[in-house]
Amino acid sequence: MFDFHEDDDLFGGTAEKKYFDIIFNANRSVVENELSNNLRRMNALERLLEERLEESEDLEKLIITHIATNIDTVEAELKNAYIAGMGDILTQAE
Repeated sequence: MFDFHEDDDLFGGTAEKKYFDIIFNANRSVVENELSNNLRRMNALERLLEERLEESEDLEKLIITHIATNIDTVEAELKNAYIAGMGDILTQAE
């Protein structure tokens, strides 16, 4: 079985590092489109959450608390998001 190492230049590296390698080297318009879509989606999700919060609840504090109490899940989902983002960019660049 192939032994995968993060420090291997050819096959290794974290999902985050590979994502940024792609971002910095892919077609600029494809990357701009992907980043704009991500920001649009994040903004929409924030608005949806704010609409469902009580007036006294602070969205930023809620997000920070959620990250702190669910760090393993958040990190795993972030890794998946990097991988999905790479796929989206590479698919558009073909």
